[in-house]
Amino acid sequence: VSCRNQIDWVCTVCSWSPKTKAMTTVERIHVTENERQIFDLLLRAVGNFSPKTKLRVAGGWVRDKLLGQDSSDIDIAISNMFPRDFLVKLNDYLCSQGEDEVQGHVIESKPAQGKQKPPLETVKMSLYNHSIDLVHLRSDVYAGDSRIPVKVEFASPEEDAFRRDLTINSLFYNIHTGLVEDLTGR
Repeated sequence: VSCRNQIDWVCTVCSWSPKTKAMTTVERIHVTENERQIFDLLLRAVGNFSPKTKLRVAGGWVRDKLLGQDSSDIDIAISNMFPRDFLVKLNDYLCSQGEDEVQGHVIESKPAQGKQKPPLETVKMSLYNHSIDLVHLRSDVYAGDSRIPVKVEFASPEEDAFRRDLTINSLFYNIHTGLVEDLTGR
């Protein structure tokens, strides 16, 4: 069941219970026309090059929307590929459509921050005047009492949500369904 309203770009916020496997409607958020353009472009691209890939907005954008505020900082969590690979495939798609490539740069974890396998990686880019960070859904493995992961693995949305430091950061906006997902129940 999709809660996306195509006319006025509102999204129903739902809470998911791992125990009952049920979604509960909480309230609605507004997605701007510009944000919808970004999400639609990303959905078309993913549908073209990797239909099994799922994209979710994480972090501050979801918080701001729940507070009824605009946000220009969008963090996209990718389900099954590294951000660098996603950017390459996105640009391949854009070129195939006769559109300009997106300029982005990769930020990797510093070697002093551990020897993560695979490395922590973020791609920073801009689409339609919005700053966008690409990350992959992940789980972290730590040694002892260190806060620096020794191993980073691909993870499910639930695993990624539970590793996040703040409750609000564990909320996702699923671009495919138009739902805000609370996968931790916190």
